[in-house]
Amino acid sequence: MTNDHKRSNKKRLRIGVLFGGRSGEHEVSLASAASVIRGLDPEKYEPVPIGINKDGHWFVGAGAQRILSEVLKSGQRVMLPADPNAASLIPMDGTHSGSLMVDVVFPVLHGTFGEDGTVQGLLELAGLPYVGAGVLGSAIGMDKDVQKRLCKEARIPVVEWIAVARAAWEKRPKEITTAVEGRFDYPVFVKPATLGSSVGMTKAHSRKELGPALDLAAEFAQKIIVERAIKGREIEVSVLGNDEPQASIPGEIVPHREYYDYAAKYLEQGTRLLIPAKLSPMQAKRFQEFAVRGFRALELAGMARVDFFFENRTGKMYLNEVNTIPGFTSISMYPKLWEASGIPFAKLIDRLIDLALEQHREKARTKYAIELPPGAAGALEA
Repeated sequence: MTNDHKRSNKKRLRIGVLFGGRSGEHEVSLASAASVIRGLDPEKYEPVPIGINKDGHWFVGAGAQRILSEVLKSGQRVMLPADPNAASLIPMDGTHSGSLMVDVVFPVLHGTFGEDGTVQGLLELAGLPYVGAGVLGSAIGMDKDVQKRLCKEARIPVVEWIAVARAAWEKRPKEITTAVEGRFDYPVFVKPATLGSSVGMTKAHSRKELGPALDLAAEFAQKIIVERAIKGREIEVSVLGNDEPQASIPGEIVPHREYYDYAAKYLEQGTRLLIPAKLSPMQAKRFQEFAVRGFRALELAGMARVDFFFENRTGKMYLNEVNTIPGFTSISMYPKLWEASGIPFAKLIDRLIDLALEQHREKARTKYAIELPPGAAGALEA
């Protein structure tokens, strides 16, 4: 593969759509990947579905029309070597014949081992352009505790919270319970610090519910977030760009349940998406400003969906969390907000791929070694 990833009218770019993964958001990822593949312009791109099963094995399918779940069952098993000079995807039959090359990787992995910087680090070592935030931004975006601390440092309002180590909860449950109740009135939200899609999240209304909520969150992460429950509206803003990010118009989530949990997001009907959100022009602008500031504060690139609370009692805006690989399903807010802002789905995919190539070229300008003057190497060896 050459270092020149610029588009050519003679050749379609091969886009490796990376999906599945080992996290609790595996099924959501499949739905997002299907939407991305359908959105790729066939005149510009050749999609290469790359599935990771729940055991962490990588597979490629026969083509974009294959049902994605079948890629994981019957596709050819491959590996991505951490070597920028190797072929992109190498079959695991030991022959290294028929290696499959891709030009850009579009990760549609949600949660652990996909959205947290681990896959991004592998893609960096492999020298492949990829869509979305880099290693640092992805890791920060996955850790809600660190995310909140950085936003607070950037003077972006966040909901009050405390972080609880799983080991501390298991060893000193009474102490942790006292600390939570000393800081907050019930109800409180309890969730894994390093997971998304509301997996493992509970709204605890009493001490009786707090313990089981912490136990559940501890099944999914080593660190748990407990935060004050906000009564208010849920506002979301999509952000797009690298060095000059732009914000979409804000939208609003109106869940049919008490709060926007996993079931409300993916398993049940009834949740409404209001686009645009019913806000004054000044309020909408403020949410957009906070979204871009959060994007910059967390060192992000390419894309992110920024979620807010708009508290009923005080009228205050709080940044809830930033998602570095937002959903791309038929009900996902990220593409819907951009469509309402004037960028249809196919154009959005185009832009994200362009941003990935732009970021890759910018990284290529960076020096990672120094050139020693003649004779210097011998002196160092001595």
